[in-house]
Amino acid sequence: GDDDLSGGGSDRLLDAVVAHGDAGAVAARVTEHHDAGADHVCVQVVAPMDRFPLELYRQLAGALGLV
Repeated sequence: GDDDLSGGGSDRLLDAVVAHGDAGAVAARVTEHHDAGADHVCVQVVAPMDRFPLELYRQLAGALGLV
């Protein structure tokens, strides 16, 4: 609703749109999207800009059963 959009967005809106937490929590959210019928889910690891977060992608791939 409008309350979720005011003031830069509510925590509830952020939680509904962005998967966050450890690799297991993010993998669970990706699975929820697939179970709801999504055939593509875009995942981007947010990390410091000074290095590519390869290890975080590896952890997420493991949690998703991709490796």
